Amino acid sequence: MSSHDIFLGETIGTAVLILLGGGVCAAVTLKRSKAKDAGWLAITFGWGFAVLTAAYLAGGVSGAHLNPAVTIGLAVEGGTKWGDVPLYLGSQLLGAMIGAVLVWATYYGQFQAHLTDPEIIKAQPAEEGLVDQKAAPAAGPVLGIFSTGPEIRNAVQNLITEIIATTVLVLAILTQGLNDGGNGLGTLGALITALVVVGIGLSLGGPTGYAINPVRDLGPRIVHSLLPLPNKGGSDWSYAWIPVVGPLIGGALAAYIFKLF
Repeated sequence: MSSHDIFLGETIGTAVLILLGGGVCAAVTLKRSKAKDAGWLAITFGWGFAVLTAAYLAGGVSGAHLNPAVTIGLAVEGGTKWGDVPLYLGSQLLGAMIGAVLVWATYYGQFQAHLTDPEIIKAQPAEEGLVDQKAAPAAGPVLGIFSTGPEIRNAVQNLITEIIATTVLVLAILTQGLNDGGNGLGTLGALITALVVVGIGLSLGGPTGYAINPVRDLGPRIVHSLLPLPNKGGSDWSYAWIPVVGPLIGGALAAYIFKLF
């Protein structure tokens, strides 16, 4: 597998993953969207279909890691060369940022309507007032479209939740043999992985929003901080390390469990 294949497959695949995954979050969140308030089931299945589509597109090109936790897990397990890891991770981050920009472009009118709504503007100061003003600004009203956040802010619990959920994901990938000797995901493997992601969302996603993928959270969070969105609020950088560190630990842990047993 060439460096060109890795870059192309991971960039495009991760961009599609975030476009469709972030897209369902935007559809459910934003005013003037036909899917407004569709709920958690729509989000979990939307992300599952996002994984299925992205894995199908990138599987034959780069192996469709699409997730640094998967890349680290496969490197620890031995299916991916450590020398290829930086290229995988950089391509995934770039793709995630591109996908987030595409979500913004697709829902541009809905973002404008939502963030200029008097009720949204009025609610923001009260929410931000709950946060220590010396700390980073509170999460803005549309940050959940771009990145994850906890329902109960407890760093230890939030970190453990992300580790557990990501361990399940990467173990499922390893035990299905989805790396297939470096030849990439098969169609059945992509479907199984997508269903696992839906299951994780339904069962383990409640506490933190189940990032289970560092670039799925970090890339769009960076884009949120840069986009010219009116009244967008803060990007909650004080929490941002958890959906990065937790999944990376989970990916490595899954690989060690797989190798042990």
